[in-house]
Amino acid sequence: MTSASLQPASGPARRTVMAAAGAAGLAAALTACGSGDDSSDTVDTGAGQAAGGTLAKTSDIPEGGGRIFKNQGVVVTQPAAGTFKAFSSKCTHQGCAVGSVADGVIVCPCHNSHFSAEDGSVKKGPATKPLPAAKITVSGEDIKLA
Repeated sequence: MTSASLQPASGPARRTVMAAAGAAGLAAALTACGSGDDSSDTVDTGAGQAAGGTLAKTSDIPEGGGRIFKNQGVVVTQPAAGTFKAFSSKCTHQGCAVGSVADGVIVCPCHNSHFSAEDGSVKKGPATKPLPAAKITVSGEDIKLA
């Protein structure tokens, strides 16, 4: 036997293994911060409602709940009968799109932050900052982005 035959078989370099593990972790993190479940009936993906255009009818926004307008980046809520509020639909924790609005709570599906449908304040973290208010106008039955 020669001394070369006594050497262990070489595997991938440590640097290669570490790079692959890091790439896999990054892919998992990016997947977790995706846009959420697009099958929700609270999500509107329609285009064409520019600032000043009609976003929705007041009857489209359930009392105690709301509706997410993905393309416009806003969530419109009706915390009490006839009172309409709007907030950014971008979670203040890591920028994911909020995914649902019900029972007075706006929920981000990425890390389960909860926000008040009345004022956008944080009800449950990990988010620490409220959702920024968005400007809307209500004229008759029409809700428009201001």
